[in-house]
Amino acid sequence: MSKMAAVMESGEDAFKQLFKFYKRRKPPPDFSDVIDFSGKVCTGKVDPIQLSPRAVSDAAASSVGLRPVRDWRAFGLQGFPGFIFISNPFQRGSQPFWIRQCLKTYPQKPNVCNLDMHMSPCDTKDIWERSVHSLSVLTCSSPSAPRRHEKSLLERLRWVTLGYHYNWDTKLYSADNYTPFPADLQSLSQQITLGCGFSDFRPQAGILNYYRSDSSLGIHVDESELDHSRPLLSFCFGQSAVFLLGGKQRQDPPTAMFMHSGDVMVMSGQSRLLYHAVPRIVPSPPGLLTSELQNPPSPPNQQNQNTPTEKSSVLEPVSERDWTVCLGYIQSSRINVTVRQVLGAEQNFPHS
Repeated sequence: MSKMAAVMESGEDAFKQLFKFYKRRKPPPDFSDVIDFSGKVCTGKVDPIQLSPRAVSDAAASSVGLRPVRDWRAFGLQGFPGFIFISNPFQRGSQPFWIRQCLKTYPQKPNVCNLDMHMSPCDTKDIWERSVHSLSVLTCSSPSAPRRHEKSLLERLRWVTLGYHYNWDTKLYSADNYTPFPADLQSLSQQITLGCGFSDFRPQAGILNYYRSDSSLGIHVDESELDHSRPLLSFCFGQSAVFLLGGKQRQDPPTAMFMHSGDVMVMSGQSRLLYHAVPRIVPSPPGLLTSELQNPPSPPNQQNQNTPTEKSSVLEPVSERDWTVCLGYIQSSRINVTVRQVLGAEQNFPHS
């Protein structure tokens, strides 16, 4: 009997029991049943997925820091039709750009973040610059140096919303609470969805979640979007996480998997409205981050920029100063970016 089966023998809510199992600190949980797509995966639950390499040119993929689609390692889970897991499709050296965007660019106004709920606009105007010094010191300090106690604004960041801004109280989107969706993240999301066979995905809303080492995300389903026929994308950067994917009912037993930096999940079709959760942040496997995140990161690949039929790269080199701050953050934290299409074609918000 597997460890997870033993946990669920009590007959209680299977999802809740497994969530508590992986969240607990003492004794630490056994991770032997957690699927790890970065290595050799068990074919009993996991099936390789053939993507659509012709739908995305190599130059278009490279323009957002992705490897050619033919080189992506994509998997599905038996019993979860429409679920696609892509094990880090990013080119080496391109993740630093996206991490910097999540920490420096996307939290800026007019986007909305949790700090806006209890701080004045002038205090949250430039979260990045107000955090640079303390995170730089943290990166450069020796392991034996005493830890500072006051958190920077970046370390106090919990969420940022983009495009149609999600209302956490009403759990709704609205036409009058909108700012332009970032063009670079739109391009990245569309290359991913095209490679997965979705030709008409329009990124309209994004939620960035910022996890500290003791953070978790409770059991929920993403159903606030008005159109559920379009996929939901999830990008992971920084430290790893245990992700639980359940069923259509809250109590259905979930499947556990690791999400490592650079991994992408696509929830579509029957898997679009499944319950899921993140019970635990775990340190990334030794060498995984250092092999993908260079310091300072290499300038992104600029090939094919002069070809008139192809997009120029949206990536920019990350300065050593910026990357020092990013490293100070992600050495103990995780960033997750979810991108959604809120409205279907010709669909509008209902009049209030």
